[in-house]
Amino acid sequence: MSIVPLNDKILVERLEADDKTAGGIILPDAAKEKPKQGKVLALGEGKPLDGGKRAAFQVKVGDRVLFTSYGGNEVVHDGKEYLIMTEDDVLAVVG
Repeated sequence: MSIVPLNDKILVERLEADDKTAGGIILPDAAKEKPKQGKVLALGEGKPLDGGKRAAFQVKVGDRVLFTSYGGNEVVHDGKEYLIMTEDDVLAVVG
């Protein structure tokens, strides 16, 4: 991976949207919402603290996370779409 997040940023790959509703209705591409779940691909070094130390992340590479609707910045690299966001944009880790 050639994208390396800095400081307290994380790199997330958004999960694919569902093709069907719970009732079995097939959704066209225009009706699909962008999922608010993704997989953590890379972490920065952590938020700089006083004294030169860095804060540890609560998430780790490989975690499946829920994030805010407008969290992160979309980045396209080698034809794939990724999100770069702060850990504050992450709401929960899905187990």
